[in-house]
Amino acid sequence: MAPVVYPTTNLTATEQMCLERGEGIYVFDNQGNKYIEGLAGLWCTSLGYDNKEVIAAITDQLNTLPFSHTFGGKTHQPLIDLAEKLAAMVPVEDAYIFFGNSGSDANDSHYKMLRYYFNAIGKPEKRKIITRERGYHGVTVAAGSLTSLPANLAHFDAPVEALHILRTDAPHYYTGRKGNETEAQFVDRILQNLEDQILAEDPDTIAAMIMEPITGASGVIVPPEGYYEKLQVLLRKHGILVWADEVITGFGRTGADFGCTTMGIKPDLMTFAKQLSSAYFPISASVIPGWMYKEMVAPSNEVGVFGHGYTYSGHPAACAAALKTLEIYERDNLFGHAAEVGDYLQAELRRIFTDHPLVGEVRGKGLIAALELVSNKTTGTTIAGGKGGAVAVKACQDNGVILRAVAGNALAFCPPLIITKVEIDDMLTRVKSALDSSYESLKAEGLLDS
Repeated sequence: MAPVVYPTTNLTATEQMCLERGEGIYVFDNQGNKYIEGLAGLWCTSLGYDNKEVIAAITDQLNTLPFSHTFGGKTHQPLIDLAEKLAAMVPVEDAYIFFGNSGSDANDSHYKMLRYYFNAIGKPEKRKIITRERGYHGVTVAAGSLTSLPANLAHFDAPVEALHILRTDAPHYYTGRKGNETEAQFVDRILQNLEDQILAEDPDTIAAMIMEPITGASGVIVPPEGYYEKLQVLLRKHGILVWADEVITGFGRTGADFGCTTMGIKPDLMTFAKQLSSAYFPISASVIPGWMYKEMVAPSNEVGVFGHGYTYSGHPAACAAALKTLEIYERDNLFGHAAEVGDYLQAELRRIFTDHPLVGEVRGKGLIAALELVSNKTTGTTIAGGKGGAVAVKACQDNGVILRAVAGNALAFCPPLIITKVEIDDMLTRVKSALDSSYESLKAEGLLDS
């Protein structure tokens, strides 16, 4: 085994697959096996694995200006062009953009900029952040503490109490409902819980609430109708900013430009990464409104510097990759394509798997979805220890599809945006065979209560 500490991996089960190359929606391992990459890597390789235009844009930039930092007043044209392009796209008025390298550091940057802003306007007490149970926002200290997944907190002494993070209910009706509660009653109950919490904490101490429009790593949770409308009214009432984490849902994933568009969210802050460059070069973006930026100018002048930034903030090759990716999205109408094939994926998932004995819920929007695997279809009881997800992922891989089980037993789909209906049919045929065999295997092991 190579001397590597592998990320988000059981360290007793490393190096199970070695990938060598990619082509379209497919990847190939070092044994010559071909797989449909059904999760676009980690929710990110939107243009597939061999887009020559993005590769050429990166190469050209490396041959022109391979690196320049952006500290101390320095800049370069790809950075300026990308910022102007993004500012024109996002639903944040007079947007300003801070660039980083990953979704985690982008959320950390937001966390710091919120403190910087509220200190600047004389409200240093307004620093608490609301996050949701089952939410995922990264793995750095601040972003990792905003994350609520048990595996990401265990043994790390997270969350860090000094970060003043509050947790509220996950908006997942299937797993969170009580008794015969309707979706509307569920929404009203969890939002009343949130308002009670806000009042108990004091609204003047709460800066923002972070949320993925549709969650990714927590199981592809699509909140019920009315949730976001009522949530935003509640947050605005108490002067709490709306912070949309679009690391996964941004740039066509949900069938629209942004997850906020799909879910009817008007954000104050937005976080991007992943599909911003189709993951061909690491880059992230933290978007803030102009009124927030303007209040940050004076304190930076007072001490001589805005004391936050990364060596690779606004890396020229990353900016070139992102600019070309955005150009391709627009030129080839990939958001429209994602909407069309996304509707097809959602319909086919429901047609094929709604009645499957291993599937409790089919959920998603556009080209992001999940199958909730259960031990009892009637009660929705989960499969102990995430064993259902693990067995299904292995069976899918054996059938030539790479998927990922998240939040235990949620089998997640997030294929490249370029996928076709024919390729979706092929993928789902393989997954159906894998789930059929998984059901029989889990049943034989006595892990199903059905």
